[in-house]
Amino acid sequence: MSIEQAAERLRRAWATRTPCDPIRSLISEGGIEAAYEVQQRLSDDRIARGGQIVGRKIGLTSRAVQQQLGVDQPDFGSIFADTVHHDGEPIPLGGFLQPKIEAEIAFVLGSCIEQPTPTVADVLRATEFVLPAIEIVDSRVRDWDITILDTIADNASCGAVVLGTVPRRLEGLDLPGLGMSLEHRGQVVSTGSGRACLGSPAIAVTWLARELRRRKTPLCAGEIVLSGALGPMVPVTGPGAYRADFGELGDLTAVFTGGVTE
Repeated sequence: MSIEQAAERLRRAWATRTPCDPIRSLISEGGIEAAYEVQQRLSDDRIARGGQIVGRKIGLTSRAVQQQLGVDQPDFGSIFADTVHHDGEPIPLGGFLQPKIEAEIAFVLGSCIEQPTPTVADVLRATEFVLPAIEIVDSRVRDWDITILDTIADNASCGAVVLGTVPRRLEGLDLPGLGMSLEHRGQVVSTGSGRACLGSPAIAVTWLARELRRRKTPLCAGEIVLSGALGPMVPVTGPGAYRADFGELGDLTAVFTGGVTE
């Protein structure tokens, strides 16, 4: 097993803007914990260069995707401040390798979640407000040839985040029943609802709160949590706008400019 070799392969992919071979064979002996160790080393690198973690993202919340990768649990990665964009902000495609997008609900915490075993009630109580969001997922692994080990090591395939600008309190908001429609050039390219995210986005955030508490790095006040996709991912192949409509939660638009890194 080679944690450092796997980390270095992903570092080179980041630095050269060139997708790399999968890293799973390098860490298969250590399994999921080894993959998170690779992720941590890469996060430490970014922090050492001035990067700031402002939240977390949850991946693999869809049962279909879990079955595809042969797992029965979600995963998580870190959100860095320099990857957060606002509704309608131009986003250069040249900053990504193989981008795809998915519409999600972002939870913004008003207090820390430090209970030994957090519950859904703890998550709801700690949430100050939610926002519509679009996650730009991006794999440093060539052709998205990934298993759960590859994606965890690669910061859960996180690329960037687009956040809406109108906050909404949770009172009276039906998270499981919240519908989502993603449009591009007048065509609907993805649809879904909160139920596609482990039954409810709040359940997904509860999973994350428990996982991070177990790792002694609890979710803290002010952090942003991307709770997981409400519908299928959509590849971004060129410049243009993608508008996600969440009904009563509102809408937002991701605007891409330029071209994808070749």
